[in-house]
Amino acid sequence: MLEGRDWYAASAATAEELAHLRTVAPHDLPTRYLDLLAFSNGGEGPLAIQPYNLCLDPAMTVADTINSKNHGQCDLQGFLIFGSNGGGEYLAFDTRRIAPWPVVAIDMIAGGNSAAIIAPDFEEFYDRIGIEAQAD
Repeated sequence: MLEGRDWYAASAATAEELAHLRTVAPHDLPTRYLDLLAFSNGGEGPLAIQPYNLCLDPAMTVADTINSKNHGQCDLQGFLIFGSNGGGEYLAFDTRRIAPWPVVAIDMIAGGNSAAIIAPDFEEFYDRIGIEAQAD
């Protein structure tokens, strides 16, 4: 997974961590996302689309965020945050929509109203992980 890409992997998520995340998630999570966590439970690398960097949260961090209802931030309800760009934007699934969910970037200060779709689903988002953006 992510062979030949620029990715700083963490150790793999355990079966128990993935099972716990599936249990607390409000919906079925995309298989490719769970496969990524099974390969790299956290990690960081470039992203070939805005916001140009992915800091992937470990499975237990995502589960804790779900359990806290996005840290009690009402304007983030309906989003399943799975990481950030490391510089002020969350990366999340927009679970307010029908699956497959779009992947959105959310400004951490402006909140849910700033959500902008960056990929129509996790499959397309995955294809951009670990790849530098091309200059125009």
